[in-house]
Amino acid sequence: MNRDALPDIETPADVDRLVAEFYRTVLPDPIIGFIFTDIARIDLAAHLPVISAFWQQQLLGRPGYGGQTFAVHRQLHGQLPLTADHFHRWLHLFSAAVDRLFCGPRAEAAKQRAARIADSMRQALEQRYPSGSDVNEDGDVQYWQP
Repeated sequence: MNRDALPDIETPADVDRLVAEFYRTVLPDPIIGFIFTDIARIDLAAHLPVISAFWQQQLLGRPGYGGQTFAVHRQLHGQLPLTADHFHRWLHLFSAAVDRLFCGPRAEAAKQRAARIADSMRQALEQRYPSGSDVNEDGDVQYWQP
């Protein structure tokens, strides 16, 4: 398909399509799919609207996302240390989903924003929680003062 014939990301429905396409490929992925299915155990029906709201805020400036992105990933990192390889794979799959569906300035911005988010999340987890070991057996983050 000619990429130039693809539309750009313009509407909330476009973001919904992007998020659904990403999860269609990430869940069965042999490298990181298990993080979503076995570690996070996401409920896709509940998760997709939340993630779509996040990306609608990021790409379209729409209010509505009220989650705590870092806290969620921090808890996952405590269960399974999230590595640079995990973040690189996530970014590859996200960018590929964008490229399959969209082309244009906002599509490029989506990939750039995803790269910045992945990099800052990875760095923050590595620097602040290098071992991922301050989560108790119930999966609760143990906050402490050094």
